[in-house]
This record gives sequence, structure tokens and C-alpha cells, in this order.
Amino acid sequence: MSVAAALSRPAAEAQPLLRRLALPLLMFALLLIVGGSEALAHGVSNADKNFIEGTSGRNIIPFIYLGAKHMVTGYDHLLFLFGVIFFLYRMKEVWTYVTLFAIGHSTTLLLGVMLGVRANPYIVDAIIGLSVVYKALDNLDAFHTLFNYVPNQKAAVLVFGFFHGFGLATKIQELSLSRDGLFPNLVSFNVGVEIGQLMALTVILIAMNLWRMSDSFRRNAVVANSVLMSAGLVLVGYQLTRFFQQGA
Repeated sequence: MSVAAALSRPAAEAQPLLRRLALPLLMFALLLIVGGSEALAHGVSNADKNFIEGTSGRNIIPFIYLGAKHMVTGYDHLLFLFGVIFFLYRMKEVWTYVTLFAIGHSTTLLLGVMLGVRANPYIVDAIIGLSVVYKALDNLDAFHTLFNYVPNQKAAVLVFGFFHGFGLATKIQELSLSRDGLFPNLVSFNVGVEIGQLMALTVILIAMNLWRMSDSFRRNAVVANSVLMSAGLVLVGYQLTRFFQQGA
């Protein structure tokens, strides 16, 4: 849904305090996400790395926990999902897009690790940053305005889901993984990712629905997506800088 279509919806009455705080809280959350430490980024923290490299055999519950932790602290995933659901008002639409993202994410994570498919992690993560930029531009109706063309939104979410999953696969492949129990552990990790995604989406949807009740949403939807696009560009620049500093 475009900005023009969304802004034509009548805004419901909301409490004055909510109207004043809704946008600042969301903007603070976005800035906090982008400014987070590398330990909370798309990669794997040192503590998790030590556990994964030191474990052997099936560890269902720990890997479910790690998957959930990865999703709720992965700011690249959260920024992209925030953009995806920004103009989705019906739960059926939300779950359709989230399911497509989950299919893409799970497919490349499993296949990338099990088949040993490798790529430069900085380039993959730069593409993940571009996914955030793309979604912000899509929400701003930039493609229709500039090129008179509207991309297939569902296909885009699925394709970028592939990159998000492959990005994590490149990080996992850097670890010394035991082949004993690898597949069930990866499946458990994916289950945890879905649990974490549900938790994160619940919070995001509550915040978004509260914001949509206020006049601030109509006034600042463009600003919010501009901030989202800037956050994506920061991610792209950060990853490309590391690529050129550390080499392929």
C-alpha cells in the first residue's frame, strides 16, 4: 500500500499524550536498533559462538533459544519487518508477508549451512541493508513516482528473505560446527527464529496500531520511512566499509 492510499484513511481519536509520544518512541527505537553493538547485530555473539563450537549432538532447546535471541536482537531483520508491515492493516496480510519472509529465511539458512554454500558475508549483509532501503522506498511510493512501475511486493519479501537467511548462514559457517546433530539443531534454530519473530512482531504491531490511532501517523509516515531508508543506508555503508577494510 502506498503513502497516498494510507494517508487517505481517517484517523481515529487518541489521547493527547499518545499523539505526542507515538512517533518519538518509534524513532527512538529505530535509532537504538541501528546504534546497537555488534554483539547484537546479524552476527553471533562471543558467548553464543563458544557454546555452538563446544557442543555436539542434538541440543534442541538451546538452539531454539539461540534462534529466538537472534531474531529479537537482529536489528536488520527488525528494520525490514518494520518496513514490511508499515502499511499492512489486516492480520491476514501481515501473516502472508511474514510467512514469505520466514520461508526465504529458513530455506537459505538450512541449505547454505548443510550444503556449504559460501559468499562474502559483508556483501550479503550489504544486500540485507539494501532490503531495508528498498522497503522504505516502496512505502514512499518512489518506484511508481520515478519509474511508473510497482515491484511485486510479495516476491520482493521472499527474495530478500533468502538473503537474510543466507546472511546468517555465512556467519554460522565461520564457526567450527560439529556435524553430529547439525541438521536437527539447525531446524531447532529455525523454530526459535519463528518464535522470536512472533515476539518481535507482537511488540511492533502493538506500537504501530497505537501510532495509527493518532493524527501523528498521517503527518509523519513519510518522515518515518525516510528514517528507515537512512538506517538501511547506514547498514549498507557499514558493511561495505568493512568489506574494503578487511578484504574479500
